[in-house]
Amino acid sequence: MKAKNILPLDRHGYDFIPALYLPQGADEYWIRNAQQQKFFYRKPGDWRKLKSEEIEILEKNRNHCPNWDNFLVCDPFEPLLIRDSSFYGLVRIGSLQNVLLKHHDFCIPAGIRSSTIISCDIGDDTAIQSCAFISHYIIGNNCIISEVNEMQTTNHAKFGNGAVKDGEDEEVRVWIDVMNEAGGRSILPFESMIAADAYLWAAYRDDTNLTDKLAEITQNQYGNITCEANGQTGAFRGSYGIAGNGCVIKSCSIIKDTKVGECAYIKGANKLKNITILSSEDEPTQIGEGVEMVNGIVGYACNVFYGSKAVRFVMGRKCNLKYGARLIHSVLGDNSTVSCCEILNNLIFPVHEQHHNNSFLIASLVQGMSNMAAAATIGSNHNSRANDGEIRAKRGFWPGLAVSLKHSSVFSSFVIIAKGEYPAELNIPLPFSLVNNNVYKNRLEVMPAYFWMHNLYALERNTWKSKNRDKRKIKVQRIEYDYLAPDTAEEIIAAISLINGLLIETGGCDCGLPQDTEADKGARKISCHHFENSKRGQVIIKPHEAIVSYRQMLLYYAVKTIAEYFDSQPELGFNDLCKLLDTEERVKDWVNIGGQIVPSFRVDELRKNTGEGMYKNWDEIHSVYDCWDKQYPLDKSRHAWATLAYLGEPKRTADACAFKEDLAAGCEIRIWIEKQIYDSRAKDYQNSFKASTFRNKAELEKVLGKPEDNQFIRLVQKEGEAFKEMTKRVKARIT
Repeated sequence: MKAKNILPLDRHGYDFIPALYLPQGADEYWIRNAQQQKFFYRKPGDWRKLKSEEIEILEKNRNHCPNWDNFLVCDPFEPLLIRDSSFYGLVRIGSLQNVLLKHHDFCIPAGIRSSTIISCDIGDDTAIQSCAFISHYIIGNNCIISEVNEMQTTNHAKFGNGAVKDGEDEEVRVWIDVMNEAGGRSILPFESMIAADAYLWAAYRDDTNLTDKLAEITQNQYGNITCEANGQTGAFRGSYGIAGNGCVIKSCSIIKDTKVGECAYIKGANKLKNITILSSEDEPTQIGEGVEMVNGIVGYACNVFYGSKAVRFVMGRKCNLKYGARLIHSVLGDNSTVSCCEILNNLIFPVHEQHHNNSFLIASLVQGMSNMAAAATIGSNHNSRANDGEIRAKRGFWPGLAVSLKHSSVFSSFVIIAKGEYPAELNIPLPFSLVNNNVYKNRLEVMPAYFWMHNLYALERNTWKSKNRDKRKIKVQRIEYDYLAPDTAEEIIAAISLINGLLIETGGCDCGLPQDTEADKGARKISCHHFENSKRGQVIIKPHEAIVSYRQMLLYYAVKTIAEYFDSQPELGFNDLCKLLDTEERVKDWVNIGGQIVPSFRVDELRKNTGEGMYKNWDEIHSVYDCWDKQYPLDKSRHAWATLAYLGEPKRTADACAFKEDLAAGCEIRIWIEKQIYDSRAKDYQNSFKASTFRNKAELEKVLGKPEDNQFIRLVQKEGEAFKEMTKRVKARIT
């Protein structure tokens, strides 16, 4: 009996789309032709059939094709450049000339050698060599494809997008279980996804109108196709794989249902299946040896090297995955680096660093500007009967060496966690804090405003580093890098209220300011509660100093923000500024949506409009983010203006003399910041243990340099001078 999977050779390529799934009036090449015109600007009439002498040359060069009428070419065409190859189905080849293609030190002549090609379009002057099986691909101009075992596209390919095709069961749709292992926050990956999209979808699960509409938008945009023959739209099968112009693919095992962007470089990958690799001449993506990636999206300008694995994932722009890193059921925001570690079920906002061996991050929302130390285990277990715990960490999350945290925990912005195994869930509402597990006294210790008081070098350097690492050529979304912004300012205001309440509760001072005498300052620590889900002690260290520091941070934030805005609006007078910024009530609720800071009412409006069907695709939703970006300077300045009112009398804000005093205070704080940064770095040079590895001070300075020569310190001083000049310009305009 003849096996049902055996077909005549002349059928190869002709049954790619079963007749059942063809729209009325369209042939099986309609999607292929549409893709050709979209990506490579070729029309069906651009090719011609072979001449008899060309067929003779091809056959003499040991090439085989069951029907040379299905082998089409463009002029100029040099048949001598094709040899020892087999062709099945409709094969169309662009112009082919005797030219040499080069990528780094790898040189190869254009043409096709020792390969099997099934139903493919091949661009101008492309080189294909020693490829055992290339099926249903549209390959661009000037590409190099060498030593690939299998490169094929199935008729139901989605290229990593969370869509389904005609005849497919809903169960085959690819979901990503971000933030929660149990799948309660599942989202669909798609080609243009950014961290903000993932957050909008995953965070507001109670808004079923929104989540249902986002799934519909994704299917329509990335699963459905419109047939030009009859105008019918549906989830039609038959999209071909794409290898963009100038891409290089060599020494790979399996490439299946994969779309490769322009100028991508893929070398030695084990398996790439059902993914889109976004790449361009300005932002090329590279994938290296031993890599395996299945069901996901690789962003522009990404690097994936050295045995890394990714399954059900989205990588943002300018991300690095290397040294055996594992990215599973996760979305990784722009400008992030992950290596030597495992990341499962996470939503990670832009600028995340996790490049140490054996660190582990699971079922978490990490909202950017974050850094994971070696051996950190974030989400070591679930303190419930199911694996449904979550960790939420706002901007600047910094768990230290060998930190172990339990689900479910919440951390405010810029929290640093000292080394230790934390025995229970944590809820740290105090931003810029140092959290310490004091095993000797069996208590949890939290020092609010630690960064401002003791490590401004690290805080300011984190902002500088985050900005400096943003090498995106195209910035789809604004990322807020300043550690003082409306979101952190509101956290500070809430923290002041919380500490003052605890001071009253414990018999401390309730005025929010330190007293004149040492005796009046009260305790250097106060008891707190609800920071840890345990019965052991919990204390806040230096509460009075923290309140002073918090207020200082708020003043600096407010003055800096208002001054920068006023300086950028030369047409405004001070009275105009007062009218523009004055609002009835301070906006207290802000959302960090993928690194972009937005008033919550704007996000709520987007949710409502999306749920009601106002937006038809993700591009329209992204345009809303752009509008937020344009509104943000004014939104932020109005919040800063209201923050000044919070710090003093509301009427004082609009007083010209009072605002000049605030500007002067802001300059004093800036000078203090520069001194603190210098002193923080200088401590390293005063540490006898650090100096113990050097023979003398001269050797130490030769190796480490001098504090005053430090590049970052010089940058801080330069920015300080710019700040002072800016405040002078602003003062001159205040009358």
